[in-house]
Amino acid sequence: MPDLEPAKIKLIMELRRQGVTSPAVLMAIERTPRELFLPETMRDRAYENTALPIGQGQTISQPYIVGFMSQELKLNKRLVVLEIGTGSGYQAAVLARLCRRVYTIERHRSLLQSAEAIFRELGLHTISTRLGDGYKGWPEQAPFQRIIVTAAAPEPPPLLLEQLAIGGFMLIPIGPTWDTQNIVRITRRESGYDTQELLPVRFVPMVPGIAVAGLPARPE
Repeated sequence: MPDLEPAKIKLIMELRRQGVTSPAVLMAIERTPRELFLPETMRDRAYENTALPIGQGQTISQPYIVGFMSQELKLNKRLVVLEIGTGSGYQAAVLARLCRRVYTIERHRSLLQSAEAIFRELGLHTISTRLGDGYKGWPEQAPFQRIIVTAAAPEPPPLLLEQLAIGGFMLIPIGPTWDTQNIVRITRRESGYDTQELLPVRFVPMVPGIAVAGLPARPE
């Protein structure tokens, strides 16, 4: 394994230039070894600013997207986050350094088991995991001040909207499958929901149920 530290430093500088300027978020990314969340054959590319395949037709998100969404969540150590789509576990590991607790749901058993092993290795004990259907959320722990969805949906899932706390918000890519979507911030108010588009992206689709086979991989 080559020395990845120079590539990590270069990535942090690139993220800063792209607008990820939160010191807490940059430190969380710097402290989270992205190579652990990749197959061994991909680890030399861990600090490239690009999405990479992790199996089951899924990808580990581009570091810029992880940084952008983490920054836009506006986290502190009092907040609890629900993540839909554990994937490799990298996003959850970054979030765990920024908030009080992360609840994360994954539909692929093999990906979840791999992520859980890495969380244990890194001593990230504030991450709770569940194998399940992201569309259903985690009602036993609701309401959540923050929800982050790392897969694209054609529209916001109603059960996730219901699990938002008043004043809390969800970040979710909304748009057609396999096409450009937009990360949208949906804030719950006493009288309804406010929506704001933040960034065009391309994520794998959010699929209901527990997976028995993977889907074709795409960016993010």
